Amino acid sequence: MNHELPWVAERARLFRDSDADFARWARGFGPIVHQDLTQLRVHELAQVLVAGGKAGDAASVYRTLWAADRLAAAGMWLTVHMTYADRVYPDGREMAAGDFKGTPEGHTGGSLNIVPAYVGYLAANALSGLTRGWLMGQGHCVAGIDACNLLAGNMTPRHAERYDRSEDGLTRFARDFYSYAIDAAGRPASPLGSHVGPNTAGGLSEGGYLGFAELQYVHMPLPGERLVVFLSDGAFEEQRGSDWAPRWWRAEDCGFVAPFMILNGRRIEQRSTMQQQGGLAWFQQHLRLNGFDPMEIDGTDPAAFAWAVHAMEERLAACAAAVAGGTIQYPVPLHYTIAEAPKGFGFPGAGTNAAHNLPLAGNPHTDPSARQQFNEGARALFVPPAELDEALAALCRHRDQRRPLERDHPLAHRQVDAPTLPAASWHAVGAGQVSPMGALDAAFAAIVQANPQLRPRVGNPDELRSNRMGQTLDLLKHRVFAPEPGLAEAVDGAVITALNEEAVVSAALGNKGGINLVVSYEAFAVKMLGALRQEILFARHQAEAGTPPGWLSVVTVATSHTWENGKNEQSHQDPTLAEALLGEMSDTARVLFPVDANSAAAALRAAYGTHGQFWTLVVPKRPMANRLTGEQAQRLVDEGACVVKACDAPAVLLVAIGAYQLTQALLAADRLDAAGHRTAVSCVAEPGRFRTPRDERERAFVAADEALGRLFPTAAVARVLVSHMRPEATLGVLRRIDTGPQRTRALGYIARGGTLDVAGMLFANRCTWAHVAAEAASALGVDAAQVLRADELAAVRGQGDPRTVMTAE
Repeated sequence: MNHELPWVAERARLFRDSDADFARWARGFGPIVHQDLTQLRVHELAQVLVAGGKAGDAASVYRTLWAADRLAAAGMWLTVHMTYADRVYPDGREMAAGDFKGTPEGHTGGSLNIVPAYVGYLAANALSGLTRGWLMGQGHCVAGIDACNLLAGNMTPRHAERYDRSEDGLTRFARDFYSYAIDAAGRPASPLGSHVGPNTAGGLSEGGYLGFAELQYVHMPLPGERLVVFLSDGAFEEQRGSDWAPRWWRAEDCGFVAPFMILNGRRIEQRSTMQQQGGLAWFQQHLRLNGFDPMEIDGTDPAAFAWAVHAMEERLAACAAAVAGGTIQYPVPLHYTIAEAPKGFGFPGAGTNAAHNLPLAGNPHTDPSARQQFNEGARALFVPPAELDEALAALCRHRDQRRPLERDHPLAHRQVDAPTLPAASWHAVGAGQVSPMGALDAAFAAIVQANPQLRPRVGNPDELRSNRMGQTLDLLKHRVFAPEPGLAEAVDGAVITALNEEAVVSAALGNKGGINLVVSYEAFAVKMLGALRQEILFARHQAEAGTPPGWLSVVTVATSHTWENGKNEQSHQDPTLAEALLGEMSDTARVLFPVDANSAAAALRAAYGTHGQFWTLVVPKRPMANRLTGEQAQRLVDEGACVVKACDAPAVLLVAIGAYQLTQALLAADRLDAAGHRTAVSCVAEPGRFRTPRDERERAFVAADEALGRLFPTAAVARVLVSHMRPEATLGVLRRIDTGPQRTRALGYIARGGTLDVAGMLFANRCTWAHVAAEAASALGVDAAQVLRADELAAVRGQGDPRTVMTAE
C-alpha cells in the first residue's frame, strides 16, 4: 500500500517534528510500522475527534493509539505461544525445548492477522466512547481475539475464572488451546475452542462455515447500533451474495456496518482466487461495480483500522443524512475497507502457505532451528509488563467512559420480548378446504402488524406469492431500489428476495433483534442447511454454557414440498432438510409437520413464543381439509402428537407424519376397520419430541413415557408409520415407539419420483392407503387379501392399475 506521493511523506515528517506525542506513536512498535499515509489520516482523525468533543486534546488520541500498538504486539506474542508453547513466561525469557508443546496446533496465520484488526476495533471504541459489536467470519482465527481479550481483561466469566496475566494463568491458557481434553459427559473440558464459541467475549457466530458472516452482517445491527465486521479473501469465494449487501442497507431500519476484508492473498494451500484474478486492484473494481465504496488501509496497523472504522461510519452517516434530506436516493455506497497484510504478519513464515497453520519450518520442541526462529520472532513482539500495564490503562477506559466492555456489546446479548399474539382465526373443521400455507400467511401477517416494535425480515428465494404468502408480501413487500408499478415492491420492503437460499436465510439469521420467517421450496431449502446448522450449534452451546439466547426463535418454512411438487421432476422432491435437522439436538432444532390450516397457524404462533430455537415447518400449500379444531391444533403443537382416531384396545396403530400421510392413514384405517381389525390413528407433528434423548437438555425436552402410552396405545403392538420423510430416518428418530421389525413397519419417501401428481408420488413411494393397509395386515400376521380387493392388491404388488388405489384425499 505504500505507494504514497512525496508530499504525504513530507507532511508526516512535519507532524512528527512538531508534536512529541504524535512522534512517540508514529515510531511504532516491533513489527508494527505506521506508514506515512496512516500518519496523516490519524492526525486528521485526532483533529476531528477534538473538534467533536470526543477527545480532550490530540495527545490523548495519540496515547490511545500508542497503547494499541503495545496491545497488538502483545496479542500476537500470546497468539504464537498458544500454538507452540507449553509454558508462557510473562518476562519474555528465552524458551527452551521443554517449554514447547510436543504437538503444536493452531490456525496461526489468520489469528495473527486478526490481532491488529481487533485491537483497532478496541481502539476505535476507546476513541469514540462507544462500544460497537464485532463479527468475524473466519472463526478459526479466534486465538488472536481470545489472546487480546485476556490481556485487556475483556473476558466471559468462564475465561476470567481460569485465565489471567500471571505465569500460571497464561500457561494454563496456552495449554488449554487445542488440549483436546474432554469431561465425563463427553464435552470439551477446555473453555477455549478452535473457533469462536460461547466463551469468546462478544462472539456472535462460530465462523466455522465460511461465507455466512458476509451474508448476515448487513442485517444484524438495529438502528442506533454499530457493527465492525472482519472478513477474509478466502471466504469471499465461498457463498454467493456477499456483494449484495448494498441492496439491503437502509438507514431507516439498519444500524451502521463497517466491513473489513483482511486481504492476505492466501487460502490454506495456495493463493486465493481473488489474488489470482488481480488482487487488490481487481477487488476494488468488483466492489465499485456492486455498489460499495472501497477504501484501502495497511492491514498490519491497528491505528489504520481505528481510522477506517471512524471514516466508514462518518461516510455512511453522511449518506443517510443525504437520503433523509432528499438529495440522494438509495442505493447509497456501502463503505468497505480492504486491509492488506501478509498472512501471518509479525512472525517468521509470514506470507507463505505454512503461515495458515504452523508458520515455522519445524517444531521448536525438537528442532533447534525452529526454536531459534520462535524466540527471535517472540522477542520482537514482547512488551514488558510495565509498558503493557501503561498501555492497557490508556486503552481500556470503559469505567471512565461509562460504556460496557466489548464482551457486552448489544448484539451479543439480545433480549427480545415474546410478541403480542392477536386472537387466532381458526378454521372450522369440515367447512371446505383451506391452504395450510395460506393460514400460516394470515397468522404471520397478523403477528407482524400487532408488533411494530419488531423489525421483520422475510427470506424469500423468489416464489412468496406462489407459496401462498400473499398477505405477507402485500404487507411487507420486496426490498428494491426502484419499485416496479403494480408489484408488491418498496424501497423499505422487509422481504429479502434473491434466487439464492443461503443469502435469504442469512437475512433472517442476522436479524436477531427482530422477527423472522424464511419460506422456500423444501428441496432447495437444503441449501440453507449449513447456515442453519452453524446457528443451531452456536445457540445450543450458548445454552449449555449457561447463557441461553434471548432472541426470538427463527422459523423456516419448507413448502411446495416433496409430495405436492411432483410436477417439477425429482430434483424438486427431497425431504433431506427435515431429516438432517432431526439429527441435531431436538430442543434447539425443532422440526414440525402441520397437517392442516389450523395446525400450521398454531405451530407458527408457538414458535414465536420461544427463544433461541430454530423451527422448521414442513407445510403443504395446496388446499386441504381441516381435520383439527383450533384447540386440537394447539394441543398437537404443545404435545408433539395427538390421537386423531381413537379406539379402545386397537389391534393396529397407524402413525402419520405429514398432511398427505395422515389422509392415507385415515383411509387405511377405514378399510382395516371394515375388515374387522380395530385401528387407532395417531398424528405426529414433531418427531423429535419422541426420540431417545441424547443428553440431559434433550431429556428435559422429549415426551415422558406416560405421554407415549397415551398417544401411542400400548395395546396396539402392530404398528405402521407412514412418513413424509424416508422410512429409515423416521424409524431412527422414533425408536421409542418401535415394537420391532416384525410388528412395526415404516413407509415414506423411497427416492422415487418424476413428473407426477400427489397421488402419483404416493403410489411411486408405496405410501397410498392401500400400501398402508397391506403393511398393517402383514404386521398383524394376516393375509392382505382379507383387507384389499384383488385389483387393489395387484396394484400394491406392482401388477395392476395404479389408479385403483391412487387418491390424494
